[in-house]
Amino acid sequence: MQSLLEALKSETSQTPLDVPSLELAAIEFPSIIVPHFVEILDSHAVELSERISDDMDGQEYVQIANEYLFDELGFTGNDDDYYNAHNSCLNEVIAHRTGIPISLSVLYIEIARRLAKPVFGIALPGHFVVKYDDGEYETYIDVFHGGRLMTAEECLELAADTAGVDVAANAAILEPVGSRQILIRMLNNLRLIYFRTKEHYKTAEVLNLLIEAMPGSADEHLQRAVVSGQLRRFRAAVRDFQEYLRLAPESPNRGEIERQIELIQKYLDQLPKPR
Repeated sequence: MQSLLEALKSETSQTPLDVPSLELAAIEFPSIIVPHFVEILDSHAVELSERISDDMDGQEYVQIANEYLFDELGFTGNDDDYYNAHNSCLNEVIAHRTGIPISLSVLYIEIARRLAKPVFGIALPGHFVVKYDDGEYETYIDVFHGGRLMTAEECLELAADTAGVDVAANAAILEPVGSRQILIRMLNNLRLIYFRTKEHYKTAEVLNLLIEAMPGSADEHLQRAVVSGQLRRFRAAVRDFQEYLRLAPESPNRGEIERQIELIQKYLDQLPKPR
């Protein structure tokens, strides 16, 4: 997971998203062959390149790219099984041509990158989209809904509808986000899914990566402590509880967490010593 770790640790990372996203999918698919899926992305970019020309303007490019990806290849949002972890895995999106907004956006961004087209991720609350902007033509693209083109105002309305909050005054949410932010959002999606399905080993892997990305975030240490307890990794749980208290000394949960540490330490003290 070298590319993924490097992208997560760099605040200004402009690392291409294909390899890190496929490495992330190894949590769900440990035997994934990353180069195989990179080659498929390459082939899609080659196919699309044969449909466009150097003198084509941005509006024409977006129209042809959308026709190729959504009409011809059939990439679409998975409404029927939205919370399946597979939807967050780029290899599954490539193989089955369905996904959630952010994973489909990564695919769209990566094909555009191969063609040197200016496509960027836009992290709307509740619904990730992409933006094409070459300085002369710009549009927002909802890849989950067949490449629907949107204005900035429509993006704000979509964010308000999906996230249930008024974001109209926050123009910053329409700013492009970098590779690190996109990968963290993908990890957070998997975290929610694995917590819901009680897949503790996979949750722990996600939290390990999030802590690599944000070592000073107290909540991730607290959550990993809880997961470590579920996995009977009690010494690891104590370390994360203690790190949480160091990072969040004013936590309202401090008393309860200190009691948890004390109970775990008593249990560990009663275990037979190795001989």
